[in-house]
Amino acid sequence: MKKIIRSFVKLLLRLLARIEVINYENLPRTGGFIVAANHLGRMDIPLVFYFLDRDDIILLVAEKYRKSAIVRWLVEQMDVLWLDRFSTDFHALRRTLDRLQAGGALVIAPEGTRSTTGALIEGKPGASYLAAKSGMPVVPVGATGTEDELVKSRLKQFRRLHITVRVGEPFYIPPLKGKNREAALQQATDEIMCRIAAQLPESYRGVYADHPRLQELL
Repeated sequence: MKKIIRSFVKLLLRLLARIEVINYENLPRTGGFIVAANHLGRMDIPLVFYFLDRDDIILLVAEKYRKSAIVRWLVEQMDVLWLDRFSTDFHALRRTLDRLQAGGALVIAPEGTRSTTGALIEGKPGASYLAAKSGMPVVPVGATGTEDELVKSRLKQFRRLHITVRVGEPFYIPPLKGKNREAALQQATDEIMCRIAAQLPESYRGVYADHPRLQELL
């Protein structure tokens, strides 16, 4: 069933959008890794199954979507993990780490929710914690053209979407050791978010537009 759904999603996206993936070669072909991406709209999730050709994708979906029978069914079929965004969900974190260590590919939006402005909002520490704990490489990804309002507007006018996905080079977050773990986690989160920002046009960089680390990367 998983392969059938993936094939349907790819076909649908090809019909609805022209998708350009830049620097696709930066994605590891095997082994565990973490894709850290910005989050603009609901289109981002099916987009994952378009550009990431893996059978062991790890996704985390907010618990609130359990109320939808269709979403609940899709989550079960695609082996997605439920996440409580309003507390430290240790169960979801443990399962995610286990699947990463087994060679899975985690796709996560460090912002934790869709940006209502279309630009980056402040990142949360979940992605940096998982990267530091697992030791897996992080691949920063910036996507444009998936904003909810833009998608609705273009589809109403029967116009194809133009989605761009830019893939950055993999990097590592060092293990969290000793004191000042909170400060180290914040620094790691800023590193991830600035590397995502570096893959985006200037107008999408949001709260990280003037960050010193982003200026270094650029």
